[in-house]
Amino acid sequence: MAIKWELKSWEELTTNELYDLLALRAEVFVVEQNCPYQDCDGKDRKSMHLWAIDNDEIIACLRICMPGVSYAEMSIGRVVVKEEHRGKALGKVIMKKAIEWTQQKGEKAVRISAQCYLRKFYKTLGFEEVSEEYLEDGIPHVEMLLKN
Repeated sequence: MAIKWELKSWEELTTNELYDLLALRAEVFVVEQNCPYQDCDGKDRKSMHLWAIDNDEIIACLRICMPGVSYAEMSIGRVVVKEEHRGKALGKVIMKKAIEWTQQKGEKAVRISAQCYLRKFYKTLGFEEVSEEYLEDGIPHVEMLLKN
């Protein structure tokens, strides 16, 4: 598996890249998790988009929202790994790449809204819980913060 990584702003995305990113997010969040929700929330336009490509297919992606878009801090969200590529540490690799980018930009902290079943995963990356559990689109979440 020779993975290629891409990081682009909204303005740099091609229409094909945007389509493929949104299709993967819908495949996982809407279809697999059976969670009908409005993915196009306006935040993508103010975000950096990081993704992994294998054999010309996007297999993992996330977005990094600038400060003030979701929270006062930078935030990472819409983290997705294609089902057949899970268990290969891609989630950890893409998160580490995103965190590294925020550190290069001088950010002091990164906040996320994590699905509760993934809280242990995010704790391995240094995130700490900073809220009580809450429902987002019918799925239990918790806010977590990483101090760079």
